[in-house]
Amino acid sequence: MNKNVILEFKNISKSFGKNAVLKGINMSLKEGSVMGLMGENGAGKSTMMKILFGIYSKDDGEIVFEGKPVQFAGPKDALECGVAMVHQELNQCLERNVKDNLFLGRYPTNHGIIDEKLMEEDARNLFKKLGIVVNLNAPLKTMSVAKRQMLEIAKAVSYDAKVIVLDEPTSSLTEREVHKLFEIVRELKKEGISFVYISHKMDEIFEICDEVSVMRDGQMIMTKEIGDTNMDEIISAMVGRSLDNRFPPVDNVPGEDVLELEELSTRYEPRLDSISLTVKKGEILGLYGLVGAGRSELLETLFGLRQLAGGIIKYKGEIVNFNSSKDAMDNGFAFVTEERKFNGLYLKGDLTFNTCINNLDAYKNGIALSNSMMRKATESEIKTMHTKCMGPSDLISSLSGGNQQKVIIGKWLERDPDVFLLDEPTRGIDVGAKYEIYQLIIDMAKRGKTCIVVSSEMPEILGITNRIAVMSNCKLAGIVETKNTNQEELLRLSAKYL
Repeated sequence: MNKNVILEFKNISKSFGKNAVLKGINMSLKEGSVMGLMGENGAGKSTMMKILFGIYSKDDGEIVFEGKPVQFAGPKDALECGVAMVHQELNQCLERNVKDNLFLGRYPTNHGIIDEKLMEEDARNLFKKLGIVVNLNAPLKTMSVAKRQMLEIAKAVSYDAKVIVLDEPTSSLTEREVHKLFEIVRELKKEGISFVYISHKMDEIFEICDEVSVMRDGQMIMTKEIGDTNMDEIISAMVGRSLDNRFPPVDNVPGEDVLELEELSTRYEPRLDSISLTVKKGEILGLYGLVGAGRSELLETLFGLRQLAGGIIKYKGEIVNFNSSKDAMDNGFAFVTEERKFNGLYLKGDLTFNTCINNLDAYKNGIALSNSMMRKATESEIKTMHTKCMGPSDLISSLSGGNQQKVIIGKWLERDPDVFLLDEPTRGIDVGAKYEIYQLIIDMAKRGKTCIVVSSEMPEILGITNRIAVMSNCKLAGIVETKNTNQEELLRLSAKYL
């Protein structure tokens, strides 16, 4: 049965100055279907969506929604007309509860007073319909990124959206949560709701999408039914070349023990419980587990962001107790956080500011900062990380998510750390750029740097590590040699203390 087209991009073009970022884009989305949208960071996907939602104006072309040309005045206009977007970087009121975030800007009232009872009833019915279990009165700051993402999807559904754009929706989800998300998407498809599914995860594209469109350098390279293509063809279309292996060879040789945790526990929720492990110099240690298992909390503790309640940390044979991130940095630690826009970037700053901010003493000429030294350092990191941008003076907010992540990693490289803590380092990064990050991590390990990597992607954690420590309910469930383990063992360990 042929499905009606609900959304069309017709010959959409957009330039910023002399830089043409979209060049005659055409794409059609069918009713009750999922269109995968793929492309390297900087390919134009975000610009295309910003034009749809009225954030940017197009230079040429037409957008047709439900058979009529549209030009939304902004995201609110798009939402009220039935087009919604769940962003990769969540923008929510973390101090407020689930109900407040769900009805923000449209509270139901009774004689001018907010109707709390109706809010509760509508929210409960909505989450029941979607099969999402959530405490409606819980502040969002107490919830996992996964739960907060489910809330945004529920919010889109509550607006009776006919088209929902999902931007890297599974970047912080475990496999169990991904399956739950896909269940929701499939149920909503049955109701005729359509999805644009932006992702760099090939396996998910083939599991959930009906069609896939691939962009490269501002052009639409191909659109195919998902059954008529394969992973190699998509990668070739994305990067303009074949990519024979998803992971470089892990040929680092770990040395002596450099970091030791003995019965480590933390003071505040979620509390780590008696974590004991040793990490070697030049080793890549993976941290795996379900969201909420304590992986990020362990990295935060090592970086001085969480207080110890018990146990000790030894670094290079000496007991250390970092009381702040500055203490950790002064001792050669670096931390790439999971939520880059929340605590990894200065969004109002340019690339130079964001690259140099952690290492200002290195750019002083006498007592004053040297603009030329900072610019030179930024240009060097742009080249090293292959960051797509116009130059060091670009605002960081103008870059795609993946390129922002490259700037964050480059910022830490400027300090030449000895211990690199990486929390979901390839989140929102395309397949070609992921390979570059993997190679960078392996090269650092070969130079004697110690790397601890948190990842929710099973192939990634198995593809770039020497050993894997598995967390379960804030406890250490086990440590395995990567070459001797498999997905089944990791999943079994991750459920050990649930």
